[in-house]
Amino acid sequence: MIGRLVWRLLPAAPALVVLAAWFVYWTIVQPPPSVIPSIPDVVRTGIELAIGGRLLGDIVSSMGRLLGGVAVGVATGLIAGFIAGLCRPIATFLNPLVVFFNAISGIVWLPLVIGWLGIGHALATFLIWNTVFFIVFQNTVLGIQLVPEVLEHGVRALGGGRWETIRSVTLPGALPYILSGVRSGLGFGWRALIAAELVGATTGLGQLIFSGSEYHRADIIIFGALLIGAIAMVMDRWLLAPIERRTVVRWGLVATSRGR
Repeated sequence: MIGRLVWRLLPAAPALVVLAAWFVYWTIVQPPPSVIPSIPDVVRTGIELAIGGRLLGDIVSSMGRLLGGVAVGVATGLIAGFIAGLCRPIATFLNPLVVFFNAISGIVWLPLVIGWLGIGHALATFLIWNTVFFIVFQNTVLGIQLVPEVLEHGVRALGGGRWETIRSVTLPGALPYILSGVRSGLGFGWRALIAAELVGATTGLGQLIFSGSEYHRADIIIFGALLIGAIAMVMDRWLLAPIERRTVVRWGLVATSRGR
């Protein structure tokens, strides 16, 4: 029982080490609050923002933009990835173009997109889509192309048609790669959103950090950064990890440590 509890708390160890180092450094050096605030100051700032009502509004704004951009990016990435994955000539033709645009960070488009779409929801949606689409597309194509052809031939030999082969073999076989792409895309999309909100939005967690920098409020900046990281961890652990357990692990496509 104790060993299981220790194992569950082990992932929190790095965060505790960082907090301890932060506390020791601030206690010894005591830098100006505008440079590095103390832990109580950051906690107090977070409580004040929550009580004032701004924090909830910024979280809701950021999550709304994220869900919209990720939904569009994942949907278009899956559709385009499936088409290219099922037709190798299309994948070969598109690969250089995808690699080229994937290498260009979404934030690079920010000056142009502000002129095209203005500041607001459309700007954030485009930048998130630009980040998520290429990751999901590449992982989907890779997953489909790595499905052993002998399995597809086996289904066809048993009388299965094209759609039956895709449903029973291609999709389950490519699913680990697809979910890996969605997982990575969500993380990179979250980063792109925060970067876009720094200069291209009037609300959101990115704008919260930006407003803190204008007034030299390091406590707001650090609290916002910690909150952004915490939300990303929650989304990964409570949204994507359960989906993985209910699909690829449940279907036996990925072995777990318990099964070894």
